[in-house]
Amino acid sequence: MTVQQSPEIGKSIVAAGLRTNYHDQGQGFPVLMIHGSGPGVSAYANWRLVMPVLARSRRVIAPDMVGFGFTERPEGMKYTMDAWVKQAVGLMDELELDQVDLVGNSFGGALSLALAIRHPARVRRLVLMGAAGVNFPITPALDAIWGYTPSFENMRKVMDMFAYDRGLVTDELAQLRYEASKRPGFQESYAAMFPAPRQRWVASLASRDEDIRALPHETLIIHGREDQVLPLSNSIHLSQLILRSQLHVFGRCGHWTQIEHAARFARQVGNFLAEADAV
Repeated sequence: MTVQQSPEIGKSIVAAGLRTNYHDQGQGFPVLMIHGSGPGVSAYANWRLVMPVLARSRRVIAPDMVGFGFTERPEGMKYTMDAWVKQAVGLMDELELDQVDLVGNSFGGALSLALAIRHPARVRRLVLMGAAGVNFPITPALDAIWGYTPSFENMRKVMDMFAYDRGLVTDELAQLRYEASKRPGFQESYAAMFPAPRQRWVASLASRDEDIRALPHETLIIHGREDQVLPLSNSIHLSQLILRSQLHVFGRCGHWTQIEHAARFARQVGNFLAEADAV
C-alpha cells in the first residue's frame, strides 16, 4: 500500500501555519478527536473504529497533531503544549467552528484539558480517555513507549503494553505500526518530543490542579482498569477535580478503550454528547 492509498490520509488544511492532515466525517454538531502519542500513531489509527459510528449523528474531525501522522514536520519545530493548542485552535478557526465537543486520548487528553482551560468558550463538552494532563510518576510502560526505537520486535513489545487482550496485538498489526513508525521523518520527530529523562515530559503535559478544578464543562472521564501506560489514579484524580464530571472504568481493558471496547466506547460517548444536543 502506498502512502497515497493509505486510509490514514484524509483532508489537508493549513492550521496555525502547519499543513495538517485531518479526517472529517458526518454532519451535525462537531466533535474534535485528539489522538495519543504512541509510536507510529495517527488520528486514523487511533479512532478508526469509532469515527464512523459517531459520524452517524455528528460531524467528526480528527487531526494528526504536529509531530505525528501525516501532518507536516517543519525543520526546527518545537513540540510544546503551546504549539499543539495553537494548531488545534487554528484548525477550528480554519473550519469556522466556534465551538466543539472535545475527545482526547492519553496525550490527547492532556491537550484537550489545556485547550479547554485556555479557551473555555470554544468547548461545549469534554471527554477524557486514559488521559495524561496531571502529574504522576512515569510508568515503566510509558517510559518504554516514549523511548521506542524502530524495530518490529520493539513495536511488538510496546503494543503488548497497550492492550489487555493480547489477542488484539497481532503480528500483522505490529508490522503495520512498525512500518508507520519508520516512515521518513516520523522517528526523528518522535525522538525529539520525549528524550530521556522522561518524567519532565509528564510534567510538561500537565495542567495545574487549580485550573482543572475551575473547568465548567460537563466532562466524561473513561479509563481501562488494567491500563499499564497511564494509571487509573489519573482519572480518579481528574474526577475529583472536575465538578461536573462522571467517571467510567472499563474492566478487562488496557490503554486502548476505543479499540478494546469500541462499540461500548462509541455508544457511551455518543450518549453523553447527545445530552447536550437535546438542550
